[in-house]
Amino acid sequence: MQSRIGCKVQYPALLGTVMDWLGDDFPFSSNALSGKHAIVCGASKGIGAATAKMLAKAGANVTAVSRNPHDLVATLEGDGHTGISLDLENQEAIGKFISSIEECHILINNAAGPPGGPLLDNDIEDFEAPFKRHLHASHTLVRGVVPLMEKAGMGRIVNIISTSVREPIPNIGLSNTLRGAMASWAKSLSRELPKCITINNVLPGFTDTDRLGSLASSINSKTGKSIDEIHSGWMSQVPIDRLIDPLETGAAITYLCMPISGGIRGVSLAVDGGRMRSI
Repeated sequence: MQSRIGCKVQYPALLGTVMDWLGDDFPFSSNALSGKHAIVCGASKGIGAATAKMLAKAGANVTAVSRNPHDLVATLEGDGHTGISLDLENQEAIGKFISSIEECHILINNAAGPPGGPLLDNDIEDFEAPFKRHLHASHTLVRGVVPLMEKAGMGRIVNIISTSVREPIPNIGLSNTLRGAMASWAKSLSRELPKCITINNVLPGFTDTDRLGSLASSINSKTGKSIDEIHSGWMSQVPIDRLIDPLETGAAITYLCMPISGGIRGVSLAVDGGRMRSI
């Protein structure tokens, strides 16, 4: 397992090497995204927050979107970043937000996943809120920003979803269903968007976030498996034998937002430590 030291992460597999991804080891130029406006949804914590930090460090002007984004904005490198409190299940609020945007080069679609548990335990009503804050919100946001991206001559859309789009994960049936729908939606859009706009998915594996902890608790309450048993089962599938740091995932997302990534379109990139067995 990895241990955190501020923004520095120590990897036992690398013989104690400490990497400071937002310091001396930052993998991109500090002006790589200068002049670009990025909207990052679900930015208050986890992979969303890590992505916002990476994009800002690379020079982008970030609008952090979440229910409580303001604490994050103060930590972003550079000036001119903003935080927008937005309920992604509220289409009217999303519409008002879009109408206030004057430019957008980068859109990161990201939102909290649904609770874990067997799919047969879900009523049809359980599907409504997750689909609203993921698929419905993403579609409305994309339709709103595409004209701005086309006008700017560049657009990068990245959806943060899950490895379950390729290999469904046991005991998170509702999430598996939702993520698959998002991946299919994105692939369809990749054939329709203007040539200067790309859309791609990043598929996080077992990542060191609050979401993973809440998911373990949800599975524990619904299946009776202990938290230790759940975590051991997860780690037994990961060749690197550790959780992924959110900044690692944020770095992959940031690369997909670069001007040079224009040839990458309609892909689903796993950042999972080699967990998936599919080719």
